Amino acid sequence: MNRILLASAFLLISISAAFADGIPSAAPTAVGPVPAAVSPAPKAPAPKLVEPHLHIARSNLAGHARIALTFDACMGQADERILSTLVRERIPATIFVTARWLKRNPAAVAVFLQNPDLFELENHGQNHIPAVDAPTLIYGIASAGSPQAVRQEVEGGAAAMIAAGIPAPHWFRGSTAKYDLSAIGEIRAMGYRIAGYSVNGDGGSLLGAVITEKRIASARDGDVVISHINQPTHAAGEGVAKALVDLKAKGTQFVRLEDVEDTGDDKTTE
Repeated sequence: MNRILLASAFLLISISAAFADGIPSAAPTAVGPVPAAVSPAPKAPAPKLVEPHLHIARSNLAGHARIALTFDACMGQADERILSTLVRERIPATIFVTARWLKRNPAAVAVFLQNPDLFELENHGQNHIPAVDAPTLIYGIASAGSPQAVRQEVEGGAAAMIAAGIPAPHWFRGSTAKYDLSAIGEIRAMGYRIAGYSVNGDGGSLLGAVITEKRIASARDGDVVISHINQPTHAAGEGVAKALVDLKAKGTQFVRLEDVEDTGDDKTTE
């Protein structure tokens, strides 16, 4: 009997010990230092951009406002509505061409070169890349992103012009017409004046014909108008052509940038 009692007691002690072994103890103390959370690298601040203005010397003659017409030929095809109006009406203008546009439009280039009294051809860059020397997006277009890339955009555009038989350019206008101040300094050090504007005629060729006509017709003595001559399927071109005829009928004096004194802000022409 005693042996049975002793065996039962031993069995209970063994079972209790087994259950005790299965019960988790308090959470173990962490061994070693806990690594700190890794913070993401701070983003570089967006570059401060400017969109320079440009004005020309006024005529100061009532009824004979002096206006400089400038056209960007970015990519795409020549807009014959505008080009034919300029030639037919003998209206001078400054045309900013990219290397890409020159390659696609030899017939229009020939017209420009056949009318040196009307057309001043200047540099709009190699690949239509914004001349900003820090990485950013402008209207969804990636900037040049470095001083070296800005230089390539400018020099590549000039080289293409010379290869096409066009005289070496003296003015530069970058894609989107926006710059950072350091890029302006770099371009100026390359010997270029930078062409801003004072009247946005066609909103990047995205405006309708009526509003484009009104915008260009609103130009005053000393204004520099920017429009586009590379979007023949856009309605804006119709408005540009009509505005040119209307302004001529009013006695407007049209000049190229090379023909008159000018003043640009943000140190673009000093």
